[in-house]
Amino acid sequence: MGAEVDAGPVQHADDDGRRAPRQRRRPEQPEQQAQPRRTARRVYAAAAGAGALLLAGCASMPSSGEIREVRASQGVDSQVRVFGVPPADKAGPTDIVDGFLEAMTSDDPQLQTARKYLTEEAAKTWRPGSVTVLSGGIDRFSVQGEKEPSGPKFKMAGKKLATVDERSAYQPEPPSERYEEFLQLVQENKQWRIATPPKNLVLSESDFQRIYMPVNKYYFAGGTLVADPVYVRQRSDPDSRMDPTTQTVQSLLAGPSKWLGPVVTSSFPTGTELREGTKSLSYDGQNTLRVPLNDKADNVAQPQCQKMATQLLSTVKDLTASRLDRVELLRSDRSSLCSVTDAGAAAIAHRVPSPDYQYYVDAEGRLVRMKLDVNSEDQQYRPEPVPGPLSAPNAPFKVSSAAVAYDEKRAAVVSEDGRGLYQVNLTTAGPMPQPVLTAKGAKPNGLSAPSFDAAGNLWVADQDLQSPALYWVPAGSAAPQKVDVSGLDGGRITALKASPDGARLALLVQKDNHKRLYIGRIERPDGGKGDRSVVAVRELRQAAPQMADVTALSWAPHGRLLVVGRENGGVVQARYMLADGSMVAASLPGATGLVAVAATEDEKKPVVASSDEDGIVWLPPGAQWRTVAAGGRAPVYPG
Repeated sequence: MGAEVDAGPVQHADDDGRRAPRQRRRPEQPEQQAQPRRTARRVYAAAAGAGALLLAGCASMPSSGEIREVRASQGVDSQVRVFGVPPADKAGPTDIVDGFLEAMTSDDPQLQTARKYLTEEAAKTWRPGSVTVLSGGIDRFSVQGEKEPSGPKFKMAGKKLATVDERSAYQPEPPSERYEEFLQLVQENKQWRIATPPKNLVLSESDFQRIYMPVNKYYFAGGTLVADPVYVRQRSDPDSRMDPTTQTVQSLLAGPSKWLGPVVTSSFPTGTELREGTKSLSYDGQNTLRVPLNDKADNVAQPQCQKMATQLLSTVKDLTASRLDRVELLRSDRSSLCSVTDAGAAAIAHRVPSPDYQYYVDAEGRLVRMKLDVNSEDQQYRPEPVPGPLSAPNAPFKVSSAAVAYDEKRAAVVSEDGRGLYQVNLTTAGPMPQPVLTAKGAKPNGLSAPSFDAAGNLWVADQDLQSPALYWVPAGSAAPQKVDVSGLDGGRITALKASPDGARLALLVQKDNHKRLYIGRIERPDGGKGDRSVVAVRELRQAAPQMADVTALSWAPHGRLLVVGRENGGVVQARYMLADGSMVAASLPGATGLVAVAATEDEKKPVVASSDEDGIVWLPPGAQWRTVAAGGRAPVYPG
């Protein structure tokens, strides 16, 4: 870290309205000594009492509380509305640039204040459809060019964290990616104005998290819904004036993100949009959301319409804490097109069943199962060996790791030496089958723990140092097929977990003595898109860029991941993370020393984990970790 220098006073209003200076500090720029960035004013208003906010307009200004001036990088509370301050008369070039950078972070409708810093032509044509997110604040430098006849020029710079594209999808950038863009100033009507605004909105990470919120929209992969994470504004969008729910529905209608698009489909006809003029969507007294569409959807058949309504209901239920029991779609003339209830959507979407059991490998190398009930007063844990060949007295080997199909009728186990993968029936007794796959190497470089997807396909990685590979065994088959994986860049897969929807694969990849988490898109020959002769995993993207090392992972509710790992300079912890790599959602209390973790789509089921010291442990809601079985390891839920 460089030395810190004073960035000048920041004003705040005392209770009696008088101005008093307050010092704010900012880091010195390491690459060159930039002009000190003056404090551009940005006003936000907070009402006193219960956190209530009065939003927008002179008529709704707070009657109490304070008005303060803050910096874009200050990290304003997300429940505060921020408004830019227009340029002062005869303001200098530096003040114009600083004022514009602050105004980009405002909640002004259509970014009206930011446009006041632009030339008339630039203000008319500026359409920032995407967002550039910087890990720190925006640095700006005056550029001393050899020939600048039209006026001063400034460089905007920073460390690029991510881009949110025109489909609202978050795209993490490589750690070394730098952001640079130039602002050319000219004089217009004797006032300095910016003639070349940035292509995108440019925000610091703290401002981005204040202004935007993550939501899931849902599309079909076969008969299963897949979460497609995007970002929408937490309040009305400055351009469209739509509230967050309406923004999310509009994004759903526009289609899936570019990354997920090749493996999912939308039930909405091409060109389907909200009925013109729709700015907000609300519930009626029966917890029904009515969504008016344009004429592109007027004549769809009922089965297709119900799939459309299922996508909408799943998307909006994930977005709001309000109870939603039914979605009704309306034609362009506002007549009813179709509706679907929560129960009907569950049948259409083929959600994975809630698991009956949790599973783990006990101290004797047997696959066992148990029921942990978060509502039960009886905390006596009663694990039992799984039925079938694995519990026979003459079982040929001990188990190293295992996976259980979602219907809990089959298991896949890896032998203790890490070499053999077996598929075993859990409903009938009989002899142990032959291995479906034999690794080239042995433990610790043998087979990874296996994983089932919702369709019953089995996934496993061979960690052999000389010839690592990813395999899948199609449901109903005993013939493993090698999977083409793009983007490993010399890394080796050491662990994996198929998403419940079967459209994505989470991979733990070891490279340069570090293990990092990636998400890949699963493309199948029968996927209905493209003519691929082999199964492939494409476009790996980091799912936990904040982690220096990841040691274990599991899929969790709402398309999130539960990750065990360590941040730079930190200790090993278990954290929920968004699958697009955008942020840490929450962490598990006291979760240090864990080596494996298991969660499920059913939010009512507890997290189960294992540690070297305590064996199998679980976390009841609102309680501390409890030990289930000393010496146990490799906990899993079906999947």
